[in-house]
Amino acid sequence: MTKRPNILFIQADQLAASVLAAYGNKVVKTPNLDRIAAQGAVFENAHTPNPICASSRFAMMSGQYSSRIGAFDNASEFPAAVPTFAHYLRSLGYATCLSGKMHFVGPDQLHGFEERVTTDIYPADFGWTADWEKKVEPYAPSQMSMRGVVESGLCVRSLQMDYDDDVANQSVQWLFDHARRGDDRPFFLLSSFTHPHNPFTISKEFWDLYDDADIEMPTVPFIPLEGRDPWSQRYYKLIRQDEHIVTDAHIRSARHAYYGMVSYLDSKVGMLLDTLEKTGVIDNTVIVFTADHGDMIGERGMWYKFNPYQNSIRVPLLISAPGAKAGQRVGANCGLVDLLPTLLDLATDGNPPELVDHCDGHSLAGWLHGTDESWTDEALIEFTSEGVYSPAFILRKGKYKYVYCEGDPGMLFDMQSDPHELRNLCREAAFSDLSAQFVTEIETRFKPSKVKRHVLASQRRRLFLHSTLLKGIHTPWDFQVRKDGSKQYVRSSATTSTTATKAKARFPFVPSAPLDTPRKS
Repeated sequence: MTKRPNILFIQADQLAASVLAAYGNKVVKTPNLDRIAAQGAVFENAHTPNPICASSRFAMMSGQYSSRIGAFDNASEFPAAVPTFAHYLRSLGYATCLSGKMHFVGPDQLHGFEERVTTDIYPADFGWTADWEKKVEPYAPSQMSMRGVVESGLCVRSLQMDYDDDVANQSVQWLFDHARRGDDRPFFLLSSFTHPHNPFTISKEFWDLYDDADIEMPTVPFIPLEGRDPWSQRYYKLIRQDEHIVTDAHIRSARHAYYGMVSYLDSKVGMLLDTLEKTGVIDNTVIVFTADHGDMIGERGMWYKFNPYQNSIRVPLLISAPGAKAGQRVGANCGLVDLLPTLLDLATDGNPPELVDHCDGHSLAGWLHGTDESWTDEALIEFTSEGVYSPAFILRKGKYKYVYCEGDPGMLFDMQSDPHELRNLCREAAFSDLSAQFVTEIETRFKPSKVKRHVLASQRRRLFLHSTLLKGIHTPWDFQVRKDGSKQYVRSSATTSTTATKAKARFPFVPSAPLDTPRKS
């Protein structure tokens, strides 16, 4: 290939695939995401590696299952020695930049990125460590609650809007700066937004895109606690759902705000696409859009993530690339761990570098040009955080989905005939052999007992370290953006004139006009 493609990777937070037009939603307005979907491939059965923010992101960036790298919960350190797709792309000559949330925990706040142009919205320490030995009732160190639902609605401004406005603006600025520098390197920019994560509030501009009458209620209504599986019962207590009576008005308001938040997010995607066009690089740029995990948004009477059901674990995945076939729809099971090898394939025209560490993912690049007959139709989702007391494994193989968690009854669903997961086939004798096969495969391949020992040991270490590091002088790991104001704008110490300094920042660059009557000096 003559020139490596640029890569723009856009990530949302807690975005259920089911709310996007590309996945069949008829209400939500997302013209910019629709544009990406039309120009590339829609992966209909993409899954998070873990339905919790940090664990999902670390697995995605490393191409490894979260348990393999010790990414057990939202306070697990992402080891600096684990290679990420940012490291590999940087080794290939890419200029790498992160703008937005990645929930890095630990002293390494870059993980292969040369530049990071925003801080994170969430803590970088061990404060949100899950504690499986605290079994009085489900324990959420981040103090989850239902306030994000029962207080949902309009706002003038929110913390999340503050953050995502900055993420978008810094992303746009970085793209222009890269173009103005005349940097011959291709770029890899990861723009990661916090919308549409709860609390569900949005400004009037985006709220007014929808009428209350257009907001459909959940397909599966509230399931009483006694009719739920044990994991869902624990989750009910975990998010303190017992403290509020969630009315239909609450549900409609929360979903209305969520839809508005998705449209707000789409407007930021539009800013990035417009900048690619203005800088003249859109035709040679791979665009990836996804989310770390989904949100139940009221389905089954459940909210947020942290559970094994589809709205929690299924994520949108849209990929467009130079030369790719437009309008592709891929029904095969896949996951975010597949993105590391995919990006390396796309960056090297199918000749990726040798990996220096294990990779659980497989490249999706073949699907962008047609079919991939060699694809293994499966995806693994793990969960090792609050709401369970043993590692949970959700294994998708073809049309079947099995949910395994020590101490809980197994759950097996046929996702083709039962997409809403209302018929647990483990209760039917005709499926006892298939259920047993899933259990054997999970216990053999993923070794839940070994993972549990590692989780408990990690929790004990981190709980001790967090309480200790708060004593005396506390040195936070939270990322601080560093900018050199002495070079950003006009300064008297500069070697060029005021006019020349401003001219250098003009895009496209215009050379100095020749003097018609030069002075004699």
